[in-house]
Amino acid sequence: MTDLKLYELEGCPYCAKVKEKLAELDLEYESIMVPRPHGERTEVEEVSGQTGVPVLVDEANGIDAMPESDDIVAYLEETYGGAS
Repeated sequence: MTDLKLYELEGCPYCAKVKEKLAELDLEYESIMVPRPHGERTEVEEVSGQTGVPVLVDEANGIDAMPESDDIVAYLEETYGGAS
């Protein structure tokens, strides 16, 4: 069971950057694919207040919804980078 969830869209380069960091750090996460039309992204909007992806949720560390791929990559490196 993992505390990490990633809301993503297939083919999204920003999502791919986050997924590369997750793989590099060997972190397990739950992938939640969102629909392509922004109007149908109700689940990620409920979580984060926005329809953009990627959005990371890290329940173990109290992160309810972190947007922006650069911020997520920096957070993952800071939080989990030293453990590997």
